Amino acid sequence: MDVEDYLRRIGTVRPSVPDPAALRELQRRHLETVPFENLGFYLGEQIELAEPALLGKIVGRRRGGLCYELNGAFALLLREVGFDVQLLAGRVMRREGFFGPPFDHLALRVQLDEPWLVDVGYGRFSLAPLRLATTEVQVDPGGRFTVEPAPHGDVDVVCDGAIVYRLESRPRELDDFAATAWFHETSPASPFTQRPTCSRSTADGRVTITGTRLIETTGGKRVERVLEGDAAILAAYHEHFGMSLDRVPN
Repeated sequence: MDVEDYLRRIGTVRPSVPDPAALRELQRRHLETVPFENLGFYLGEQIELAEPALLGKIVGRRRGGLCYELNGAFALLLREVGFDVQLLAGRVMRREGFFGPPFDHLALRVQLDEPWLVDVGYGRFSLAPLRLATTEVQVDPGGRFTVEPAPHGDVDVVCDGAIVYRLESRPRELDDFAATAWFHETSPASPFTQRPTCSRSTADGRVTITGTRLIETTGGKRVERVLEGDAAILAAYHEHFGMSLDRVPN
């Protein structure tokens, strides 16, 4: 992979030392430049978890993706700049009060002096890495997070008192996630096949396009408007996400 191309994509430079400060900077930059999006499902694309496909989409075509693509690609970058990274499988807590299937989510464990949870593939989540070896409250712009013991050596990642997902401790390979990635891009039961969504963090909030709605949150103030017509939708994708799409995802 071309590390410098990836670093330019996220607007930063190679860290001099792979330490917590560098990890925080890389995660923040990634969250503010590479969106969580499922647009490919509506553009006739398929999720491909091979390294060339991940980098081609995120770096070459300046797109985003689901957790498998975003954290999968970010792991490649982190390793290239000197971090010790492992892939972890998680099960997301659904609104109905039950966990999703195994390999429902891909997150990263980065080992420095202590293990850190890194996640650029969940959407609205922690903006900074979270310490994995403590149950203390960790305050972040995204909420108040704790990491709590769960059965079988797993951990529950909790935000503002609610479980976000349950993580295994066993390291995984990217291919392990292929079956569930296929489920998420094809099943009517998947939360990602309900409507096209594209969202990223900003310096002081978040910007999202879902369907024909543009939602901007700045300093806690939410503004929502309807994008009238295909030209307006395509222009919004270009303005807010740097995407040049051939057609509207629908």
